[in-house]
Amino acid sequence: MSDTYGAAAGAADTRTGDAVRSVPAAALEGLHVRDSGGTGDPVLLLHGIGGSADSFTEQFAALSSRHRVLAWDAPGYARSADPDAAPGMSGYAALAALLLRERGATPAHVVGVSWGGVIATRLALEHPDVLRSLVLVDSLRGSGRTAAQAAAMRSRAAELGELGPAAFAAARGPRLVSPEAPAELVERVAAAMTRSIRLPGYAYAASSMAETDHSDALGTLTVPTMVVAGDRDLVTGVVESEAIVAAVPGARLTVIEGAGHLSNVERPEEFNRLLMEWLA
Repeated sequence: MSDTYGAAAGAADTRTGDAVRSVPAAALEGLHVRDSGGTGDPVLLLHGIGGSADSFTEQFAALSSRHRVLAWDAPGYARSADPDAAPGMSGYAALAALLLRERGATPAHVVGVSWGGVIATRLALEHPDVLRSLVLVDSLRGSGRTAAQAAAMRSRAAELGELGPAAFAAARGPRLVSPEAPAELVERVAAAMTRSIRLPGYAYAASSMAETDHSDALGTLTVPTMVVAGDRDLVTGVVESEAIVAAVPGARLTVIEGAGHLSNVERPEEFNRLLMEWLA
């Protein structure tokens, strides 16, 4: 089933260092969530900066027979309402935690792709009680590791404003899959991005990435963690996944051959097999 999640009682607290802020339950209003229902162990899927819940169509088909699968359109994306202000990385994580608690879906296996993996990491750092395990797919430590990376990430919002969603997606789409990907897949990825992104939601997401560097915090993670990377990823690359694995205690790395940045989309059968084995 799919629905726009309504207001819930209470609020979720989030903590970064000594800073404490609260995400009101009203933040869930207008948030579109795809929820398979069922009684299996819950799995939360968090899409990348150019995606939506629809990025996980193949995963819903594979997982729903054994698991309760949830995926959101992040605030300001696709069918979700625009937030009143930039949530920040801790805000996205707090909203995900509140969603899981209010849905009775804790603890959950949390799977994050790219930007979604950075949100998932912050979720594990600040709300570890809602996680059963963590899967980071073609993800990164954040774009705030250098001034150049942060500036490049922030510049994307202006580019989207100048080009519009369709032209922006057409320009970025080919980099999200392997160089050998068929034209049909490239077109499908670009079309999906066009339907998903808009301002100000994309700008808020880019800002959250530019402000984030989890390098020093990864060593404190205690949740079981698997890192997945496509060997043809031109965006974050296997090297970044290797850096995450080296920093997270007990983490393991799995590389999918012939897959680009969106390995769950480009190699869904292999990705789903790996994910099902992990969840088992």
